[in-house]
Amino acid sequence: MKFIAQKTEDGTIKGKISFYCAALNVSRQGFYDYLENRNRTWKYEHLAELIKSVIAEDECNDTYGRGRMYAALKLKYPDEKIPSERTVYRVMERIGADHPKRRKPNGITKADREARKSDDLLKRNFVAERPCEKCAC
Repeated sequence: MKFIAQKTEDGTIKGKISFYCAALNVSRQGFYDYLENRNRTWKYEHLAELIKSVIAEDECNDTYGRGRMYAALKLKYPDEKIPSERTVYRVMERIGADHPKRRKPNGITKADREARKSDDLLKRNFVAERPCEKCAC
């Protein structure tokens, strides 16, 4: 959209708009909506400033995830209308304050390659003629 706005001088050169929109697979209505809304302030700008202030408070606060950040915002600004935890996460993601979850290692136990293998007592014959003849204990 910015490219089209630059090439058409914010939509004043009318003949090129349809060409650029077709070349970039953008609708003309979408381009005009972009021109109308590009200077509008972000809906969650105030929330982003609150999040940045919580982060700047202490050096350890930059590790806050969405749950802790939501709780900190509710605690520090009880009079402010704080949206849901998911919205706080989206705002943190947009301003670059989010932290991806660290996965716990699944394979902590390593197999011992030199361990002695157990003997195959059944010799892969699992059919028993009587009940409880070949039970694992």
